[in-house]
Parts: sequence; structure tokens; C-alpha cells
Amino acid sequence: MSEFPSAQPAFTLLVTIDAPLAVGSASRTTSLQVVPMTGGTLKSAEGFTPAIDAEFVGVGNDYIHADPDGKHLRLDAHGVVKTKDEALIYVKYSGVVTLTDAERAIFTGQAGDLSTPFGNSFIHVTFETGDERYKELENRVFVGQGRFIAEKGKPVVVDYRVGQVVHG
Repeated sequence: MSEFPSAQPAFTLLVTIDAPLAVGSASRTTSLQVVPMTGGTLKSAEGFTPAIDAEFVGVGNDYIHADPDGKHLRLDAHGVVKTKDEALIYVKYSGVVTLTDAERAIFTGQAGDLSTPFGNSFIHVTFETGDERYKELENRVFVGQGRFIAEKGKPVVVDYRVGQVVHG
């Protein structure tokens, strides 16, 4: 076994987002952008336990700051999913997006039909729940990589593939 960890496939996380709200900031170098999370799903990879099939409920947001040099975005997203068996799970992820021309087109609303490649967006996911069936999620470490999918006339979807960090 390796001394370095690896990732076991855990979830596909699809998040539908709306246009960013330019909140601004009087005290920071870069302005706050709030990206409304308007829907989405969280589904377990085959064989992962606990098996989850859930949809986002209520309103979630991704609070984003761009680095001063404009090359990266810092993500801080919060939302709640409801499983098919009625459990509520708080989902939080933080991460970094490297801005290429494709990601810039997504965030400026000029993407048209475009899917960005995996490899420019990485996240760390945590969970919180009072439901004993899913409580173990709070004790695990999850990381993921994402891409953006834009289609004319439809909301942008962020497609994350999330793995559980395990002993190599």
C-alpha cells in the first residue's frame, strides 16, 4: 500500500446555478460574487455506502471571491439536500477554480453551448446531518473535481465527481 492517500469514487454532484450577483466589498481587495444554487442532485457512485439519492432543497449559494490577479476563483458553497428516504443533509464545499477563457465565458454569460474540461475546478466537501443513516459522512474526507456545462436557454450546471479519500 502507498503512503499517499487515493480517492474512492463516492458521488456525482450536479448543481444548477444562476447568474452571479455582484455584491461587492468595501473591505476586501476583490469583490464578493454570490452565485445562487437553484437546484441539483447528489447521487452515490455504484457500490458506495451509504447509498444516497438526493435533490437540493431550499436556496443555496456559492460565495465566490476572485484572486486579485484574476487567475483563480475561491469557492465557498452551502446547500441542503433531501434524500429519497426523507433525510436532510447539509452540504458544504470549498475550492478553487482556475480561470481559463472557457470558465470566464461561463461566468460572464457568454458561453453559448460549452462544456469546460475537468481539471480546472477542485473542491473539498463536508456534510452535516442529524439522520443516523448518514451520520458517518461527517467523519470522512471527500474531494472532487468539476466542470461547467452551458447550453443556450438553460441554466448552467456544475458537474462534480467526488471521491472519498482512503488509504492508498
